[in-house]
Amino acid sequence: MNLLRRYSRPSLTARTLAWTAAALGTLALANHLLAGRAERRHPPEGKFIEVDGVRLHYTDRGTGRPVVLLHGNMVTGDDFNTSGVADLLLQNHRVIIFDRPGFGHSERPRGRIWTASEQAGLLHEAFRQLGVERPVVVGHSWGAIVALAIAEGYPADTAGLVLLSGYYFPTLRPDVWTVGLGAIPVLGDILRYTISPIFGWLTMPLIKRALFSPARITERFSEEFSSAMALRPSQIRATAVDGALMIPSVLALQSRYETLPMPVTIIAGEGDKVVFKRSAERLHRSIPGSRLQVLNGTGHMLHHVAPGTVASAVAEVAERR
Repeated sequence: MNLLRRYSRPSLTARTLAWTAAALGTLALANHLLAGRAERRHPPEGKFIEVDGVRLHYTDRGTGRPVVLLHGNMVTGDDFNTSGVADLLLQNHRVIIFDRPGFGHSERPRGRIWTASEQAGLLHEAFRQLGVERPVVVGHSWGAIVALAIAEGYPADTAGLVLLSGYYFPTLRPDVWTVGLGAIPVLGDILRYTISPIFGWLTMPLIKRALFSPARITERFSEEFSSAMALRPSQIRATAVDGALMIPSVLALQSRYETLPMPVTIIAGEGDKVVFKRSAERLHRSIPGSRLQVLNGTGHMLHHVAPGTVASAVAEVAERR
């Protein structure tokens, strides 16, 4: 009887697995509901365009010479509104801001490797559909890599570049391995629906301070940036995959930097701890005729601290095109 009773009870391992599965399922449901609430609180403010089967969210405002703004990782296209850069540019330019694939309200279909060049091709086709001719392309952080890919792939259609806090050459980056876990099929899916959002909420204050350091986080960013949008499972996946593809993307681009024919202005923060300023200095040496500005007292989010500098650089590049 004791033997039968022993085998009729669930083993400790089975009970542990059952409780773990239940906990993960509860977390997944909670994160799904939180993502839906975040999207309801931050509905799309622009329009949508379908390009090669991908639904992209964008805003298109103002008149004058076109300027396209491409955001970095974690944030959305609205980052350029929060920084004040878009408002300054709207005084004299047609300003087009995209949510890159997987960020904000743009889709990021599976089955494609979303390198910088892949994103560049998608956005170039969006330019064509929207009638955006020879824009000045402004890219921040990961968006700067995409801006370079646009310029390399479609030089005749690119009037100039303004590159902010970009990563331009392959280096050893421990953060790639951490972020890259979320890009692994199946494992990444489990993490982003369960543990990753919790970890993100716990570390977000430190991440924001690191992005702005040595400057303080601006009041407007504190008020308007949505951690809930950034920590949706869909955007965690986009952030993770972009992180994993950062080094391969610049490896594919770096040999052609010196051939870029358009005006290029590179702006870096003296205190940037995310991408050190030496990356910008090396890019400046690689692109003949490029201009470099290193801003004292600023970090990675320099466009929030010095939006007027960025707007002035865009105007200067637009005049040189």
